Amino acid sequence: MSLTRTVFRTLPITAAVMLAFATNAQAQSLVEMYEAARGYDAGFISAKALYEANLAKANQALGGILPNISASVSRTKTDIDRQLEGGNRAAIGELDTKTTAATLTQPIYRPAAWAAYRQGGYQLQQAAAQYEATEQDLLVRVSQAYFDVLVSEDNLTLLQTQKAAVQEQLASAKRNFEVGTATITGVRDAQARFDLATAQEIAADNDLRIKRLALNLVTGLDNAKPKRLNTTAGLITSPQEDMNAWVDKAQASSPAVRQAQFAVEIASYEVNKATALHKPTLDAQMTYGRTENLKGTLSPAISNPYTTWTPTVGVVLNVPLFTGFSGVYKVKEAYALEDKARADYEGAKRATAQATRSAYLGLVAGLSQVKAYEAAEASSQSALDANKLGYSVGVNINIDVLNSQSQLYQTKRDLAKARYDVLVTNLKLRQAAGTLTPADLQPINDLLAP
Repeated sequence: MSLTRTVFRTLPITAAVMLAFATNAQAQSLVEMYEAARGYDAGFISAKALYEANLAKANQALGGILPNISASVSRTKTDIDRQLEGGNRAAIGELDTKTTAATLTQPIYRPAAWAAYRQGGYQLQQAAAQYEATEQDLLVRVSQAYFDVLVSEDNLTLLQTQKAAVQEQLASAKRNFEVGTATITGVRDAQARFDLATAQEIAADNDLRIKRLALNLVTGLDNAKPKRLNTTAGLITSPQEDMNAWVDKAQASSPAVRQAQFAVEIASYEVNKATALHKPTLDAQMTYGRTENLKGTLSPAISNPYTTWTPTVGVVLNVPLFTGFSGVYKVKEAYALEDKARADYEGAKRATAQATRSAYLGLVAGLSQVKAYEAAEASSQSALDANKLGYSVGVNINIDVLNSQSQLYQTKRDLAKARYDVLVTNLKLRQAAGTLTPADLQPINDLLAP
C-alpha cells in the first residue's frame, strides 16, 4: 500500500536554532514562532517518531512473503563402543563429522502473512494522517498562543489608557467640588472607577504574564515577543464556498476521518489474519547440504574420510488441526473490533462535520462582529465626546462621562479580541476541513507590523 500524501516538511534548522536564542529586543513573526515550535513541541516530535516507527513496521511485514535464506554448520564427535559377552564394553571406533547446509524457503501460500503485509500499508497511512493532524493542531496552538498574548497586551494597554482618563476625570471632579460646581458624589464615583481600573490593570498585567509563559512553552523560546497586528491592514475575507462545500471537503480530507477510515481497513485485515489461523500454509524449500566424514565410518567397506553432497528440493505443507479453540475466539474478537472501527468511523465523520459547521459559522459571525464593533467604537467615541462637552457646560454629571469612557474602552477591547479571533477561527475552519498547512500562516503573517 503506497502512501498517498506527503506529510513531512523540512524545518529550517538554522532558523529554529537562532530563534531559540532570541531576546525580547527582537520581535518574532507567527511563521518564525511556528518554525521554532516544530523543533521543540513534544507532541509533534512524538507523532513524527510514530510515523517513522510505523514505516519500519510496514517494511517488517515484507519478511512474511519474501524468501528466507538460512545457513547452518555443525560438527559432531561420536565414540562407538561394543557390548561384549559378560557385560564388558570395548571401544571400536570414533566418528567425527561436519555438516554444512544452506536452506532457501519461499512462501507460496501464507494468507496471514499477506494480510499482515497489506495491513502494514494502512497502518503507515494511518500514522501519516495522525502526523498531519498533529501538525495542524500545532499550527492552531501556536497561533492561539500568539494572539492570546496580543489580546492581553491590548487589554493591558487599553486599561492603562482608561485608568489615565479616569484619573483625569477624578482630578476634574475634585476641582469642581472645591469650587462648589459639583457634589461629592461625582468625586466618589470617579474615585471608585479609578480604584476599579487599578484592580483591572493588576489582573491584566498578571494575565499577560501567564499568556507569555504559555507562548514560551509551546515555542520553546525563552522570551517570545510576537509582532503586533497592523491596524491599517484589512482582515481576511469571508469564505468563498458555502458551508456544505466545506463539510464535503472535510469528509474527504480531514485527518481524523482518514485515521478512522484506515482503522476500518486495519481491522478488516485483522479479521483476515485471525481466520487464516485455520488455513494451511505451503512453502517451497530447497536445501543444499554437505557432510564431511573427517574420521571413522559406520560402514566397514569405507575406511577413508569422505564427503557427501545432499541437494534437496520440496514443498512443506502445514495443516492446523486443533488450536484449543483460541483461534475461534480470536476470530470473534477481530469481528467485534471491526464493528467498533466502523462505528468510530461514522462518529469521526459526524464530529468532523459538526466541527466544520461550527468553525464556518464562527468565522462568518466573527467577521460581522468586527464590523459591528467598528461601528460601535465610532458611536462610543461620539457619545464620550458629547458627554464631555455636556459636563464642561454643566448639562451632564460626572457619572455620564465615566460611563461613556468605560463603554468606549470596553468596545475597543472587544474589537481587538474579535479581530484576533477571526484570524484563529479561519485556521480552525481549515483544520476542521483537513486543508490546513503551514502555508496558511503566511497571509496572516503579512498582516503583522514589520
